Amino acid sequence: MSGPLDVTGLARSYPGFDFGPVDLSVAEEVLAVLGPSGSGKTTLLSLIAGIVQPDAGTVSLGGRSLVGRRLEARRVGVVFQDGALFPHMTARENVAYAATDPERVADLVALLEIQDVLDRRPPSLSGGEQRRVALARTLAADPDALLLDEPLSSLDAPIRRRLRDAFHDLFRTLSIPVVYVTHDQRAATVLGDRIAVLRDGRVEQVGTPTEILDRPRNAFVARFTGSENVFEARVTTHEGESALRVGDHVLRAETDRPVGTWVTACVRPSRLRLVGEPRAGGLEAAVTRRLNEGDEYRLSLAVASSDVELTARVRPRTVERLGLEPGTTVHVAIAPTAVHVFD
Repeated sequence: MSGPLDVTGLARSYPGFDFGPVDLSVAEEVLAVLGPSGSGKTTLLSLIAGIVQPDAGTVSLGGRSLVGRRLEARRVGVVFQDGALFPHMTARENVAYAATDPERVADLVALLEIQDVLDRRPPSLSGGEQRRVALARTLAADPDALLLDEPLSSLDAPIRRRLRDAFHDLFRTLSIPVVYVTHDQRAATVLGDRIAVLRDGRVEQVGTPTEILDRPRNAFVARFTGSENVFEARVTTHEGESALRVGDHVLRAETDRPVGTWVTACVRPSRLRLVGEPRAGGLEAAVTRRLNEGDEYRLSLAVASSDVELTARVRPRTVERLGLEPGTTVHVAIAPTAVHVFD
């Protein structure tokens, strides 16, 4: 067992961009680092791996400082987007290059399903095959921590889903800290035991997928993780319970803010339930746009008597049952626990 990966006060300045200071601790778990392009995700990995030296701060693994150590002395495995395989070697030779145990190689080959490509060279492999070979090569070296930089980017959706499932099963067999960098919210929630959201070189929030999705700390985290419905409202009461006033409507919500306070609220599109009849503590809205996304429809809703616009994701049978065409008036029922309020 390697012990935790600890990042303390880590900082690095570039022209026009300052990263950090960042504090993170990763136990024997998967920490998914989520953020938009330019947020500092790859910089974080490069600083941990020793590819880039920090201006300030420390990195330690199992209580052992990594600052100033060469990459090969850190015992940290790194998998980049392109895999960085040796093009003149076969897949088999790549995986065996730094392997510590031949039996471990055989186990990884089977687990990552790369038996059929072992005698081929990287240029002849698909993107998904290259990612799996690169991961097998890295893990065959028996690292004490694993860093992955967008390993599923630029892959076709079916391959990405399949590899995501394979990675999920694989990571659960490891007993080392894993830092998985991505801009894909679904990959972060599927693979991460916890998620760290980065913006402009700073950590906005760290928590479990449920905490990040249902209780975002601010509007940026809410929007970036899929809570498209972010709006302003005033705290009020409804039948003795806390609520929010949205235009002429009263929306039930759980909040301890004083009555009359202006707050920001967010609701995930999947938590909006569309019904044909008015519901107490619900909203009335008009459908302004309808997009067919295959398994579900994405509806844009304009809340009556307000400037609030909402997005809902609903099943085809709901669209058919309520006749949800653009221009249709519909009633929106939202459970109080689905409404998250922050200042």
